[in-house]
Amino acid sequence: MSKVLIEPADYDNVAAAVHRVFEVFPVDLRGKTVLLKPNVLRASRPAEGIVTHPAVLRAVVDRVEQEKPARIVVGDNPGAFDYGANEKAFRETGLMDAAKGYYVNLGLESKKIPFNPYFAETVSVSRQVLDADVVISLPKFKTHGLTVITGAVKNSYGILPGAQKARLHKAAGTPQRFHELLVEVFRLRIPDLFIVDAVVGMEGNGPASPDLRHIGLVLAGDNAVAVDAVIAHMMGCDPGLLRFLQRAQELGLGSYDLDRIEILGTLVRLENFKLPPLSGEANLRNEHIQQLFERKMSLRPKANPDLCTACGTCVEHCPVSALAMVEDLPQVDRDRCITCFCCQEMCPEKAMALVESP
Repeated sequence: MSKVLIEPADYDNVAAAVHRVFEVFPVDLRGKTVLLKPNVLRASRPAEGIVTHPAVLRAVVDRVEQEKPARIVVGDNPGAFDYGANEKAFRETGLMDAAKGYYVNLGLESKKIPFNPYFAETVSVSRQVLDADVVISLPKFKTHGLTVITGAVKNSYGILPGAQKARLHKAAGTPQRFHELLVEVFRLRIPDLFIVDAVVGMEGNGPASPDLRHIGLVLAGDNAVAVDAVIAHMMGCDPGLLRFLQRAQELGLGSYDLDRIEILGTLVRLENFKLPPLSGEANLRNEHIQQLFERKMSLRPKANPDLCTACGTCVEHCPVSALAMVEDLPQVDRDRCITCFCCQEMCPEKAMALVESP
């Protein structure tokens, strides 16, 4: 039987709640590489409630340090596809300071691995995620217009760098299939522990809704399906109606049946909690969103011949070997490129630009 901890907390004393989490769910961290993955949708202020609050991240970093790991890595791949935006998102949200020097831009190095061929033959996953001995996921208690809730399972979508997230959104085709896609990404590297920032939650049409709700809790567990079942119940949603939880249970990843989850704490439904439509059709068929996906998917790097010195840095740092020098100018293999923008990030001459490619 899975366990989910429901612990009272606020951002001023969240360290006590985090300490309780590690008492209930002890993880051997000594001498290991530990990755902490907050939910960093985009650059925003902490008060907007869009990302995992920096107070939660800092409390977890402080607690992990006590366990004497060999290395701590803090990072995420935000929704923005420009890798300069990765560091900007961490700085503006306060998560860079909260990371205490352990921040790593997860998008700068990735590895291509086999995937469910219904969606894509392969995907590229941030290498830091694959190399970590222990992964601790730090989701935010939020709604999501396409998946209804965003919690433990959905937070793993951020292990994918670059515009491939947009391509996979499109490949899914329907909300139901996108739910199933999330589970496929999640099980590429299942985190070892989940600590949910539910001090201030988000309702309405998330994941960037202005409708915030003070909840005053930290949730935790070592099984994502159980954690998300508790989140759904608190929001007033039957977990069994969410296709990604159905699919996860079908694959043996956990149970969303509350009778099979040991609750440590008090589980209550939040009164009049505003949920987005369960179908998700409104978001998936939103013309603006689809245009955004199309534009991001069409971006490819192109070298400015007036600035490029043919140093080869971009070729060397391309994680999928999509660049090659042709007559002293890097050329991109459009089909191989995952639009991770590492070449733009690493170019010492700032010669790489992102342009729309037909």
